[in-house]
Amino acid sequence: ETHGITFRIQISVKELLDTDVLLKLLFHLPVNYPSTVPDISVSSDQLTRAQCMDVKDKLLEQAKKHLSEPMVHDLILWIQQHLKCVIKQSATVGNENTLSKGTSTEDGIWMLLLHLDHMRAKAKYVKTVEKWASDLRLTGRLMFMSKIILILLQGDRSNIKEYLILQKTSKVDVDSSGKKCKEKMISVLCETKVQSQHRRFQTFEVKEYSTLDELQKEFEAAGLTALFSEFVPPLLK
Repeated sequence: ETHGITFRIQISVKELLDTDVLLKLLFHLPVNYPSTVPDISVSSDQLTRAQCMDVKDKLLEQAKKHLSEPMVHDLILWIQQHLKCVIKQSATVGNENTLSKGTSTEDGIWMLLLHLDHMRAKAKYVKTVEKWASDLRLTGRLMFMSKIILILLQGDRSNIKEYLILQKTSKVDVDSSGKKCKEKMISVLCETKVQSQHRRFQTFEVKEYSTLDELQKEFEAAGLTALFSEFVPPLLK
């Protein structure tokens, strides 16, 4: 009622590059769907990350043409018929054009601060977060200080949204019995546009801090003193 519906669909597209391509599509339908387009995530072992992003962009373009009417089935039929064309277009676009397109979006660069309650399978969890950040071209920090776990991300707004979908719908941890489970104890502390006083992180790093002062200095160095003061100290209470 408040978060909408999320589901995965796997489809196989025939005769592309002399092989079958298995597309894994994740749709998040918001509560006001179909008046609002769904969030879409695309992955495939046969395609590059850039190609998957192009497929996602084309699906979102098509979704806007179907506002106010159920569209998921139409989107799946469309990509089955047009995947070959999308991949060819993707291959002809130079890296320079792709980069300029990515950095000139009207949404600009956004920032996301998440709080995790715990990590039982820490090594696997950290590796997964690092891979998502790399795939989605996000920079920032995964920060550990005592029992506090924070994820600070910067990047394209659409990629930030896609990261959140992955974080909430993938089995990233294990429960008390060791069984794989989704992340249910996550809080979005802040989601905002990066301002001129904020320093852009150049990489994504995993860091551990022994004191709150060390953690505060990390935020201060990035021009995020106000963000730290508002959200981090209350987590200690």
